[in-house]
Amino acid sequence: MFIKIKNSLNGMKKYLPLLRELVARDVKVRYRRSVLGMLWTVLNPLLMMGVMTVVFSQLFKSTIDNFAIYYLSGYILYSFINDSTTAALFSVVYNASLMKKVYIPKYMFPVSKVFSSLVNLGFSFIAMIIVMIITRTPLKITIVLLPFIIFYVVSFVIGLGLILATLYVYFRDIGHLYGIIMLAWLYLTPLFYPREILPEMLQEFLIFNPMYHYVEYFRDILLYGTWPSFEQNLLCLGIGIIALFIGTTVFYKKQDRFILYI
Repeated sequence: MFIKIKNSLNGMKKYLPLLRELVARDVKVRYRRSVLGMLWTVLNPLLMMGVMTVVFSQLFKSTIDNFAIYYLSGYILYSFINDSTTAALFSVVYNASLMKKVYIPKYMFPVSKVFSSLVNLGFSFIAMIIVMIITRTPLKITIVLLPFIIFYVVSFVIGLGLILATLYVYFRDIGHLYGIIMLAWLYLTPLFYPREILPEMLQEFLIFNPMYHYVEYFRDILLYGTWPSFEQNLLCLGIGIIALFIGTTVFYKKQDRFILYI
């Protein structure tokens, strides 16, 4: 298994042009026939932030400072995880006709979905900068750690995406259930409310919530200007690497039989 994974990683260099084409295709298709095009990637988090700020800022104003940045820093990470994993979920099955015509490494499809969502995440950061300017939130020096949290999250999402793509080949019901799972994940992660309002049992459960750790890391470097500890970095990295390893292992064990089910 380790040899297969190593060979695939080495082979990925050969298919980098193909990966770029798949990512470009996904981005173009997403905004086809849209008047504002990729501007929606900036407007969407801004509009969501405006709605959530109006609804919840008064409710939590005594416990959350700078609610707009607090919410937006969590929402754009959640949106990236949601969009990329949902797209990866359907990627193999939806590209079945292409796979039957020409050889393409199957992992390219879920991986390309993650990177196309990563492009959208980059534009979402523009929305974050705009809100920081409006709210006069200073940019902390700790923002230099932004590449680290992006690497951690991308590793986690690729692993999860590979697992979901595999599951959907064999169990199509997961396509209907996943939206509900992501909605539950949204409300079980302190994105627009403080952790302290959760019952004590649920607060302890947060330790098993990967998104919670990533959001807290991002808020530390963006909003609070605190340097994440070595243990915090190790935890976020570990979650990503474990997810990536499990996803890669599951995908490669099952991919040879995909053609029988798609």
